[in-house]
Amino acid sequence: MASLRVLGHAFRAWRRNLRWAKHEPETPYLADLLSGSPVCLHIGASDGRHSYVMTKVAPKARIYAFEPSEFTFQVLQTCMAWHGISDRVTTVHAAVSDAPGELFLVTPKKTSGRMGRAYAFVTDEPPPADGPLRPDLQDRGSEVQATPVVTLDEYCESHGVTRVDFIRMDIEGAEQKALAGAHALLDRDRPHVLIEIHPRMLESRFGGSAEAVVELFRSRGYRMFALNGDRLEERTTVVPDLPWKDYFFIHPSRAPRLPDGVFKARMAA
Repeated sequence: MASLRVLGHAFRAWRRNLRWAKHEPETPYLADLLSGSPVCLHIGASDGRHSYVMTKVAPKARIYAFEPSEFTFQVLQTCMAWHGISDRVTTVHAAVSDAPGELFLVTPKKTSGRMGRAYAFVTDEPPPADGPLRPDLQDRGSEVQATPVVTLDEYCESHGVTRVDFIRMDIEGAEQKALAGAHALLDRDRPHVLIEIHPRMLESRFGGSAEAVVELFRSRGYRMFALNGDRLEERTTVVPDLPWKDYFFIHPSRAPRLPDGVFKARMAA
């Protein structure tokens, strides 16, 4: 049975969904990407708010939601059940990286004493107790738990996921490693991607770079878009001097099947 803390977090997310409140600014653009019966991967699913939106803009969507935190995974399952969409959202308790196995999930404690669950990240080894956890956050300690890890290519192959249309990824700097474990499905399906890129975490915690993430897509022919205020603009690099930002990657081969909207218009330009 879910704890009161789990129920409280799930209720807050459930209520916000019903009110269509406090969504990220990129969320409304999902309607310009998804229609019909898309297969979607939600990586770093948290409480499942993007999963919920996907089922609203594409009611026949099949979603696989990956969440490594034990606590947040319970929130995710509870929230999806309350929305009555558990039959369309397959929840997976796992982190995603470039090799299967096990990693540590580090959840920082904010200076307020609250858990910074949105800032949790995976690592090979638990961090030292007295050192800073992230270059973009003031913290005061952490909680550490072991978490199972899958690659997207292996998961899709072993679970019969033969097509992927859309990927939403928000995993606090682990995006380069996660994408390294998804080369086969990227090359096979050219899915639309909405990914939060964390330049500082990529460099400080994962030995990667934002440039390498962008190149992974651009070398495959993808075009890159980001919001600038309320305007969607095409880019070739990440916006400088930001700790994180969301970017859309759209492949020209998928453009004819886009719903009518801003992405279809931009891809035709």
